Amino acid sequence: MLDDTLVIWHGEFGRMPISQRGLGRDHNPGAMSIWMAGAKIRGGQVIGSTDEFGYKAEEQPISVHDFHATILHLLGLEHTKLTYRFNGREMRLTDVYGTPIPQIA
Repeated sequence: MLDDTLVIWHGEFGRMPISQRGLGRDHNPGAMSIWMAGAKIRGGQVIGSTDEFGYKAEEQPISVHDFHATILHLLGLEHTKLTYRFNGREMRLTDVYGTPIPQIA
């Protein structure tokens, strides 16, 4: 069943390695973790890494557009052809960006 199913775990933000007010860690849009399984993804991979403090992505940062293109690719959809009409022009979910992550897709 996992061959035909894509499972994604992703939080809204990453977490800062520090806190400005001492009440838990702050949101961090510069680095976050995503866990994916199924859809013929090879298990045991780690793609990218942060700096030594976990403050920002340094090694192979993945954009939101690349992540969305990867999800659509794993679901069997070509993100460059998946368009919808908005304000008189053709738009797509990945805007004009997005390349599926090669190690996954």
